[in-house]
Amino acid sequence: MTADAPWQRAARGAGLLGADGSIAATIFAEMSALATRTGAINLGQGFPDEDGPVEVLEAARDAISAGINQYPPGRGMPVLREAIAAHQSRFRGITLDPESEVLVTAGATEALAATILALVEAGDEVVTFEPFYDSYGAIIGLANGIHRTVPLRAPDFQPDLDDLRAAITDRTRLIIVNTPHNPTGSVFGPEVLQLIIELAQRHDAIIVTDEVYEHLVFEAQHVPIATLPGGRERTITISSGGKTFSTTGWKIGWLTAPAELVTAVLAVKQFLTYVNGAPFQPAIAVGLGLPDSFFTSAADTLRAKRDLLSSGLTDAGFTVSLPQAGYFVVADAAPLGHPDAVEFCRSLPALAGVVGVPITAFVHEDRRHEYASLVRFAYCKRTSVLEDAVARLARLNG
Repeated sequence: MTADAPWQRAARGAGLLGADGSIAATIFAEMSALATRTGAINLGQGFPDEDGPVEVLEAARDAISAGINQYPPGRGMPVLREAIAAHQSRFRGITLDPESEVLVTAGATEALAATILALVEAGDEVVTFEPFYDSYGAIIGLANGIHRTVPLRAPDFQPDLDDLRAAITDRTRLIIVNTPHNPTGSVFGPEVLQLIIELAQRHDAIIVTDEVYEHLVFEAQHVPIATLPGGRERTITISSGGKTFSTTGWKIGWLTAPAELVTAVLAVKQFLTYVNGAPFQPAIAVGLGLPDSFFTSAADTLRAKRDLLSSGLTDAGFTVSLPQAGYFVVADAAPLGHPDAVEFCRSLPALAGVVGVPITAFVHEDRRHEYASLVRFAYCKRTSVLEDAVARLARLNG
């Protein structure tokens, strides 16, 4: 038997390699195509349908007009690196050197990919929480790493501490911590975060945090691992401007870490995109400098949308796990008589004119049964769209 090619390892890691060796279409692509074909409201993909703050949009237009349209510096434009460092100081109390401890990337996805490819060797284990963003599995596979997971279970989607202890061993190279979490909307508490640090120290692992929803937190409090004792020196913190400023198509992300870790990731990143988004970098810098009222208002607005959709799903007969943060709500379709979320999502446009995605798209095959009836719906849409979706979903309980 020949070894998998890199594309096969990536597809296998993302759960997209078919039995015949072909790449299967993602459930996201399938559901989006279904929404287009049927005219259903697409609550499957997590992108806003409204523009971000006018100051940020105008700053991008001004940058284009000013001729900032060529390659920016490899580490990112100084104005953005300085804004990221100032943001971390302002919101997190972390002092960074923007010259050596900040790296601008093509979204958080590239930051994650470059980090995994830079630091994982064949046979190294990478621990993530499950359900997981599908890119994690794909890049771990591409790096020839071994993907271990810690399950997050309904209704609160918090990890069991004993599961965490069992997953992290001397074979663990990276621990990827996605909090606030996609797709469940959970925010990990300090007991979980402190144990992750202790285990990383004990087993000499590096912590990688995915914090793209850091400003979209509701009742809970987001505590970055890098702010906790023992965390900063072994943590790569990843975030982006896409979710906070409703500019997901710009793909401006970043990571912050000790200088030697940034240098290691840069060695790979420079051969991926090299650089990106020149006029968008100063625009995101403007966004990071907006007053506190913007960040508070963004979270408050999204919270109201969460409550609107969650209430509608509950009224329609779903059992809802109320998210603490992010763009998504997880709803159990089993009470409606639909134990298989994949089939339910395929039939939902005909049943109610709405599209969601099954949580099984975010888990390994051997755990699909634990999440079989769960569906993810996005509430990062216009209020009028959500009101329409709620009215349509009411048909399910009619």
